[in-house]
Amino acid sequence: MAEKALVLFSGGVDSTTCLGLAIERFGKENVIPLSIHYGQKHDKEVEAAEKILEYYGIEGIEVNLSHIFAYSSCSLLAHSAEEIPEASYAEQLNGSEGAPVSTYVPFRNGLFLSCAASIALSKGCSRIYYGAHRDDAAGSAYPDCSESFYKHMDAAVFEGSGHALHIEAPFITMNKAQVVAEGLRLKVPYEYTWSCYEGKERPCGVCGTCIDRQRAFEANGVEDPALY
Repeated sequence: MAEKALVLFSGGVDSTTCLGLAIERFGKENVIPLSIHYGQKHDKEVEAAEKILEYYGIEGIEVNLSHIFAYSSCSLLAHSAEEIPEASYAEQLNGSEGAPVSTYVPFRNGLFLSCAASIALSKGCSRIYYGAHRDDAAGSAYPDCSESFYKHMDAAVFEGSGHALHIEAPFITMNKAQVVAEGLRLKVPYEYTWSCYEGKERPCGVCGTCIDRQRAFEANGVEDPALY
């Protein structure tokens, strides 16, 4: 029987590259994309994810966990009064005294991976893929993207699944430029992806994730197709 993988999929650069890699390794008939709503301020990611799934010709699963984050003031959430910072993650961390950035949704990846584990087991998957990379974990910007977090979550899921399921983070030692390089090799449809924390007609270009994305494409000597 062919091995199956569930992919945490948001419609952004990292998760779309992860999806493309899983499709290459397992075949699209053995890949299940999982998109999770968490109460974010806009639906741009959701719209992007739908276009990408149509491009690959596969169906995904959607889950809504927004009620769990109702108590958080994270600036990414629709109910939050906090403004999304217009600065790189490095600049934001300079004044944070070691705390995560304001766009860190508390333990989001821990919750997402736990949810994914339950669905993956029910769907007969042996692997969960998620697109965390080194730049997201830099400093303490997003602690649930760190290599240490990944290894501990994998151990917990492996043990809690009766040794039936592993988490894989194939980009955990890469920076975002290397992730984009891998996506270009895979011919990932970056023109459909959305990364910006704002939900405007076009990416803002000044939030942390826009800055990271722009630098990653520039490092590869290519224009970001989502901007043209």
